[in-house]
Amino acid sequence: MAEEKFFLGRQPILDREQRLYGFELLFRSADSLHANVTDYLQASASVIFDALSSFGFREILGKHKGFINVNADVLMSEALELLPPEKVVIELLEHVPITETVISRCHELREKGFSLALDDHIYEPVYEPLYHLVDVIKVDLFRTGMENLASEVETLRKWNTKLLAEKVETVEQYERCADLGFTYFQGYYFARPVVLTRTRVDVGRLAIVKLFNQLVAEVELGELEETFKQNPNLVLNLLRLVNSVAVGLKDRITSLRHAIMVLGYHQLRRWAMMALFANNAQGGGDNPLLVMAATRARLMELIISEQPAARLDRDYPDRAFMTGILSLADALLKVSMDEVLAPLNLDNDVREALLSRTGELGELLTLVEKIEKDDFENIASSFEQFQLSMERLAPVQMDACNWATQLGEVA
Repeated sequence: MAEEKFFLGRQPILDREQRLYGFELLFRSADSLHANVTDYLQASASVIFDALSSFGFREILGKHKGFINVNADVLMSEALELLPPEKVVIELLEHVPITETVISRCHELREKGFSLALDDHIYEPVYEPLYHLVDVIKVDLFRTGMENLASEVETLRKWNTKLLAEKVETVEQYERCADLGFTYFQGYYFARPVVLTRTRVDVGRLAIVKLFNQLVAEVELGELEETFKQNPNLVLNLLRLVNSVAVGLKDRITSLRHAIMVLGYHQLRRWAMMALFANNAQGGGDNPLLVMAATRARLMELIISEQPAARLDRDYPDRAFMTGILSLADALLKVSMDEVLAPLNLDNDVREALLSRTGELGELLTLVEKIEKDDFENIASSFEQFQLSMERLAPVQMDACNWATQLGEVA
């Protein structure tokens, strides 16, 4: 298959401390927009390798692991060994037949340093020769059923392998899986947490909200400096970020005024919002929500930048960025979206997008969320709406992933 047009689904995998452990990588070709979502499994291994060559491992994974689905043909392909074994986990799909040839191939890949996983797994005796070889067994909660989960775990405990719970959608499901001894978790439960009432106002959070509003109002430089000086931790975060590769500056920043002047109000608004999340979110730069928010924001900005409206409104890409950043703020800060937005001086189109997914920004946010979740129902019309081609999507996704990866390294 000589397909050169790809886009990427990247689903976070968390450890027991809810830190980011890795991503399941889901590559799609242009035809997948109109075909069954499993069609790509019948394609040759070149789909995976061409896509990875286009995106690059560092850009999409950073320091984390990448779980890559393989069918029987890809598993047996010599090209699979071109992948860096220290960066990937080879995930055998549930329909791979368990034959002597497959078992022998798994032995060979383990000897070459690869990690292996079983996808959507339910115990069957035929898999027992593989249980000694795989590092991770992925248990789909919907396929297994919560009522059968304890007995399934008890059976799989006979082998020294780690368990990953897939399709964890609620806090209750996460807690149940954690109690049963699962090591890793995958799903969107962390994006919809139980909203907790804030019993006290965090001083650091108030300071950053104040800074953000000052930046929106474009107050005088001296007023900004004073806000920074009253919050030493904020100054430290700012200087670390400005001096990072994420900004792309050649000169080192050595003073607060220099940092403000070089970045400008436009970029500082972004850093203020990211500082708010990094300071409040458990896990800092490894927090999966922070990574998702940063990737989402950058991707929305890049897509909107290509729209006709962006040529008439220079702030439009910035509002798209803010929409992406704030779309997970309720989960990060454990308050309602209304509470998140109340103190912020945001444009109406951003508010409508966040509260009701309406307007162009709301529709773009919905599209990006579908790409993240590997949900491709009725996605073609959204591509047409945003004049989004597959040729354009791959490089902007690489840019977005790389931006978020660099941010995580310094956050």
